[in-house]
Amino acid sequence: MTTSMIETTNIISKHDMLKQHSLFQSMPPALLQALSQAAQEVSYEKGNVIFLQDDASEWFYLIKSGWVKLFRETLEGSEAVLDMLTSGHIFGETAILDGDIHTVSAAAAEHVTLLRLPASLLKKAVGESHDVALAMLASLSRQRKRQTQEIESLNMHNAPQRIGCFMLRLCNLSNTEPYEMTLPYDKSLIAARLGMQCETFSRALNKLRKETDITVQGSSVTIPNLETLSNYACNSCSNEFPCSDLH
Repeated sequence: MTTSMIETTNIISKHDMLKQHSLFQSMPPALLQALSQAAQEVSYEKGNVIFLQDDASEWFYLIKSGWVKLFRETLEGSEAVLDMLTSGHIFGETAILDGDIHTVSAAAAEHVTLLRLPASLLKKAVGESHDVALAMLASLSRQRKRQTQEIESLNMHNAPQRIGCFMLRLCNLSNTEPYEMTLPYDKSLIAARLGMQCETFSRALNKLRKETDITVQGSSVTIPNLETLSNYACNSCSNEFPCSDLH
């Protein structure tokens, strides 16, 4: 596959974007400046591989826009989707703790724009600054907390509830009802992320429609009442809607 990459030289905007992320807020100014100057803005089209499991880690990435799929291949050659990340998320950074080798693969789920950053500079910052090391641990803790909530959802929720929970996490609560949204990526990928086969996903989506009166046409979803959906989707969960911010 060919990958379209577009580099920019707007160091100020890169610096500001990095500074907004909690991982970089405690970074010494000189290290942050070096990271900003080395950052490259790159774009990947849907389906393009960003890196593969067991690749050497030269870069880590901050998502500017779009969606990235993290996955591993099973022994049978199928994909196990581990996470879906969107704007504001960092990925690939934990390789510096794993022998500078990526332990998962990453690909563009939709057109995605990223900041590509040298892993060597992050490793240097972690080694030289206690504050950066603590920020790295805090970032890992947030990831673990989010993954724990997702494991709980997979174990405690039935299939329609999982889809409802997925939709609720995409909602902007400042919008008025009926709430209209567009699914961010293919239904087949949503099914894989929620631990379902496509056939199970279709049946569960039909049941969710009947239970909550949502309507789905293609990738467009209309939710007439968020409370009705949350009451149905969250009644087996330890968290109340809206879920805490885990980014």
